[in-house]
Amino acid sequence: MVSLHQLTCFLATYEHGSLTAAAEELGYAQPSVSEQIRSLERSLGVQLFRRVGRGVVPTTVADSFRPHAERVLAAVDEAQEAVRSVRSLETGTIRFGMFGIARLYAGSGLIADVLSRYPGVRVELVGQNSIEVAEDLRRGRLEAAMLAVSTVASEGLAVTPVAREELVYISADPARLASPVTAQRLAQSSLVLPETTFRARDSTRQTLRQMLHETGLNPPTRIEVEDIETAVELVGMGYADSVVPQGAARQLLPRLAPEAGWVSLRPRQYDTFAVVHRTDALLSPAARLMIELATRRMQAIAQPITPRRPRGATQGSGATVEA
Repeated sequence: MVSLHQLTCFLATYEHGSLTAAAEELGYAQPSVSEQIRSLERSLGVQLFRRVGRGVVPTTVADSFRPHAERVLAAVDEAQEAVRSVRSLETGTIRFGMFGIARLYAGSGLIADVLSRYPGVRVELVGQNSIEVAEDLRRGRLEAAMLAVSTVASEGLAVTPVAREELVYISADPARLASPVTAQRLAQSSLVLPETTFRARDSTRQTLRQMLHETGLNPPTRIEVEDIETAVELVGMGYADSVVPQGAARQLLPRLAPEAGWVSLRPRQYDTFAVVHRTDALLSPAARLMIELATRRMQAIAQPITPRRPRGATQGSGATVEA
């Protein structure tokens, strides 16, 4: 029977052309390497090396056998790495990037999903805004993330859309919710919008700017805030209206602005969420787990998109329009 130890000694001897050099590399005594080669030759019924002076020369059989021996040892290394990865998944730290308001779509539920499977892990959900998370991906600080596509520049990143969410107009004035809000009406509105630090590249604002392009105006903000909860509270107080993802409206209005409601834009506008990682990255079991669980959470709330082959995202590509 051929052993892994024999294959290791064979490849070292083949590479160095010397039993002594092979023994030095492996940290074995030279007679031990010689015995492993002889045992391998007996098991195969062939001669693998011929002695020439103080060295050895591989036979044609050894030349044919070498790539097979390399593949066997490589497969063993891969199997050991897989086991190490699973062990680290059970006891290590899982880090995953999420877009800014991910807490409304996944958050504690996603963490609970992970801990129910692997109670010994430490979990980090990273990200205040998709722009920052995308930069962490490029720098290798994160393996993968769930982001708003319209904020992701394409270079070096693979993007797989998994869900889309309609953007809706929210107001405490029923008269403003009587019919879908057109670009002309939107241009005349008084809005409170979150994400003021990232206003230039915030996905919702990008969508609204595109919608208002023909009017020649930017979204008319009366109030700028950082978090969506504050924006919704101000809508409930009647100080301004806003545009938010429908999933956020469903969760926040009953709690923070119970007198407010929402209506669609015309044409309907959508934001697309996608799994993002570096192009050609070999994702760890932890990253694959988070992608699976985060995708499931997103698709349970937003409109699922059947995953296609990952693509490079382009600036502004995440907003979609529907009449």
